[in-house]
Amino acid sequence: MERLYSPWRSDYVTSYKEKIDGCVFCHIVKNIDKDEELGVLHREEDFYVVMNKYPYAPAHFMIIPNLHTDKLEDLNPDTWARMSKFAQKGVSLLKDVVNAQGVNIGMNLGQVGGAGIAEHIHLHLVPRWMGDTNFITTIGDTRIYSTEFEKLYKRLKEEAPKYFDNIS
Repeated sequence: MERLYSPWRSDYVTSYKEKIDGCVFCHIVKNIDKDEELGVLHREEDFYVVMNKYPYAPAHFMIIPNLHTDKLEDLNPDTWARMSKFAQKGVSLLKDVVNAQGVNIGMNLGQVGGAGIAEHIHLHLVPRWMGDTNFITTIGDTRIYSTEFEKLYKRLKEEAPKYFDNIS
């Protein structure tokens, strides 16, 4: 069996976490005044929506509960239900704002389940386009993005209230 490794993910997990004392996602919870620097698109009482600083695809963002847990089953069911509603609206946001032709939604639970940051659960929304996959990342240790992170963040942040405000 052939194996493909993604060493950039390991570099991200170890280098980013070294800059922050403790859990990177809890750091975002505690630093409301740094939303733009941290890439936060929207905050709710019990979770937030944040751009992935090292995305699998441009405009990749996550919905992350404020509760520090590695177990989905420990999450309040009401929080999970609201996160799911935000995921639905997030799909529309990606389709409308960055013209995503598809979206991958998922959680990698635990290190064995593939989570890069296993200690704090998070839900990924990854926009996809026809022909957007290639092997340059693995072969050339390089990611190709069609747009700068900051430009995408500003576009999504500007449009996010239309999708995320007043979700019941």
